[in-house]
Amino acid sequence: METITPPRPQVAVSAAKAPTGPVKVHAKDVCVFYGEKQALFDVSLDMPEKSVTALIGPSGCGKSTFLRSINRMNDTIPGCRVTGKIAIDGDDINDKSVDATLLRAQVGMVFQKPNPFPKSIYDNVAYGVRLHGLASGKKELDQIVETSLHKAGLWDEVKDRLAAPGMSLSGGQQQRLVIARAIAVSPEIILMDEPCSALDPIATAKIEELIDELKANYCIIIVTHSMAQAARVSQQTAFFHLGKLVEAGATETIFTNPRDTRTQDYITGRFG
Repeated sequence: METITPPRPQVAVSAAKAPTGPVKVHAKDVCVFYGEKQALFDVSLDMPEKSVTALIGPSGCGKSTFLRSINRMNDTIPGCRVTGKIAIDGDDINDKSVDATLLRAQVGMVFQKPNPFPKSIYDNVAYGVRLHGLASGKKELDQIVETSLHKAGLWDEVKDRLAAPGMSLSGGQQQRLVIARAIAVSPEIILMDEPCSALDPIATAKIEELIDELKANYCIIIVTHSMAQAARVSQQTAFFHLGKLVEAGATETIFTNPRDTRTQDYITGRFG
């Protein structure tokens, strides 16, 4: 019987060129434990600035665990322990002198399901700015809110109803509101954990267009189950399996000429 190999995801033009910028996030021998269970094994990966790195792999492979290590969200899980080193611009984020709250302003996070606060559209975006004292007055705060909503591609849709509840927006708009909220505190890195999994194809396309625009200013690291999405939006792709980083490289290389047979099998749909 003839074996039919599923087609590979089409690599976008923006992914055809490997990232060449300086390393923004450096991970070396990172291990994560939940109590006695080890979830991540000796992961080493460099993620460049002003580019998109996609983390792919089957469910439970460790990609979200690794993502949450970059802004120390794992600290909030009882019994979780992280070893190894993660550095941003050469500074160890797990050093005792690092304030985790300030770190999470530097490293924005967008979750799988849109999670706007139960506040107005304006107050959602302004929340972190107020918390960190980043605006000198109402005029500057207004400007930050408007600029952030512009960058998130949402301003024209909400500029006449900034007092409306954030929860009143559609799912795709809510996710862009969350991105605007992250942008407002001037992060250097944006982490995205399956940001489109709860969205319809039209909303997903808008988020992907936004990611492509944002990479000009941010280091973006995205977890996705969609290999087609990884091929469309990223310049670097890392494949995780059973808590280990199998291989990483330029997205075009990973999808057209992977070194490891496990990567080949995953991207062609033989397992997942």
